[in-house]
Amino acid sequence: MSTTRTQPSERAETVASDDYPLTEVPLRARRGFLSLLTVLLGFVFFTPTMLAGARISTAFYWEDLLAVLIVGSTILGLYVAFLAVIGARTGLTTVLLARYTLGRYGAKWASVLLGGTQVCWYAVTAVFISELLVQAFGLEGYTWVVIVLSSVLTGITAYYGFRGLEVLSGLSVPLMLALCCWVVFQALDAVGGWGGLAEVAPEESMPWATAVTIVVGTFVSGGTQTPNWSRFARLPWQAFVAALGAFLIGNLLMLVFGAVGAIAFQAGDFVVVLLQLNLVLAAVTLLFFNVWTTQETTAYAFGVAGAEMFGLASKRPFIIAGIAVAILLALTGIYEALPQYLLLLGIFIPPLGGVIIGDHLFVWRGSLRKLSRTRFLAVRWSCLSAYVLGTVVAFVSDQLAIGLPPVQGILTAIVAVPVAERLFRAWGVETRHTSVEEQ
Repeated sequence: MSTTRTQPSERAETVASDDYPLTEVPLRARRGFLSLLTVLLGFVFFTPTMLAGARISTAFYWEDLLAVLIVGSTILGLYVAFLAVIGARTGLTTVLLARYTLGRYGAKWASVLLGGTQVCWYAVTAVFISELLVQAFGLEGYTWVVIVLSSVLTGITAYYGFRGLEVLSGLSVPLMLALCCWVVFQALDAVGGWGGLAEVAPEESMPWATAVTIVVGTFVSGGTQTPNWSRFARLPWQAFVAALGAFLIGNLLMLVFGAVGAIAFQAGDFVVVLLQLNLVLAAVTLLFFNVWTTQETTAYAFGVAGAEMFGLASKRPFIIAGIAVAILLALTGIYEALPQYLLLLGIFIPPLGGVIIGDHLFVWRGSLRKLSRTRFLAVRWSCLSAYVLGTVVAFVSDQLAIGLPPVQGILTAIVAVPVAERLFRAWGVETRHTSVEEQ
């Protein structure tokens, strides 16, 4: 084995060139806490998240709404933080972790589910960008051109890997935070301060659990794929703190910003709010770069999912293909289905993260055999059953409006893993992968 040391410039080049889509991230390519936090904040500082806050703001008084946003963001933050730790400990992407949990073919479902939902998010965001540009610059009739051009442009940095994410996020996050704070200040001034905000009566009704599920759904798909980036953390605690800070505090801020703007200006779309404030050029510039940071991480996510799906040691072809599919979806009107889409994400994706967490805690006990030394089962029926059970519980809970469906789905999946392991082993079904040396 070579003992040649890799210089910092060489490390950056290695990370940028391939990002290890089918292997563990080696220690030489790991990065510091600030780097990871910057990338994750760039991911969650996502203006369409404001749309979710705006949509549910019409159904609650301010105090009740704030409680919904805090509870939902706390659930999301803790869930993502645990997954981030697993990613940092193993150096693996979410879809590679799913290979351990669901088996060689079972992991393909995770790749389809996670990669597919991220492609849909890319399409939703492409429409958001085009709407902003069309309204701001009077480009009616050229919407499809704007969608195509912006979708291609925002995927470029994902093509070049983690380093591209880090640089762009570092530029856009402070600017976006400043813009949002200014909008909130203007909104409070228009509505008569926090007291006036609290007096605004809801115009619609929505079950509390449904609202929390929508909040969790804002980033449960992207959050489940946090190991894609936390695998670059040098220490697990860095991954935990960065993920909790980004998905609890960062995502909560975006929801609050969207809700306050919607209540004050009676506009459910943040683009409309900005245009009402005559923030045309500044808003377009800042928001475009903000959305770009999320689009690049989204493209990165469906890129590594595609790499696992087809066993190709490069994410780049799948980034290109995913963007092409997203453009087609964006031109079909997917934007209007966002609330329903978020609700479905809050039901079907959390149990997947839950089963990965449960498998890591109760079966592998925090220690995974290296990919190159593991002969994977085709399907791990025990964990697949735990996932299905968690999904059924989340779905039924949502349909009957009982409790918090995402939480119940996650917890059911976690607890079901050790139970299913014992049952399937008692039935004589193999539930553990073997070492290559054992064959």
